[in-house]
Amino acid sequence: MDDRRNAPRLSVSLNAMWDSSTDAHSARITDLSEGGCYLDSVGEVRHGEIVGFRVLLPDEDWLYLEGEVRHHGSNGFGVQFVDLNEEQTEKLRWLLRIANEAGPDAEPISADLVEE
Repeated sequence: MDDRRNAPRLSVSLNAMWDSSTDAHSARITDLSEGGCYLDSVGEVRHGEIVGFRVLLPDEDWLYLEGEVRHHGSNGFGVQFVDLNEEQTEKLRWLLRIANEAGPDAEPISADLVEE
């Protein structure tokens, strides 16, 4: 399969929540770039669908993003980000910088949801 990504992907481990037309779903983002990410999750999506999701950042802040589903399978789906505003872009670049500075041998950066 041809890899058409324009930005390097970094390994991450971030909790996320995404909404379908019928339900909210939990997910784990396992790779991330300036152009998109992969959400490891169950739930029905269609190629070309716009999915909104919230990512829990390492500083415990949330980042809301939207992406167009570019591919999907039984274990998750990849999205290409759409219509990022300046704040979203800035937070995304901060997150990528943290992951990149950790280096290729480091554990993926992580943010976990905590039950209260």
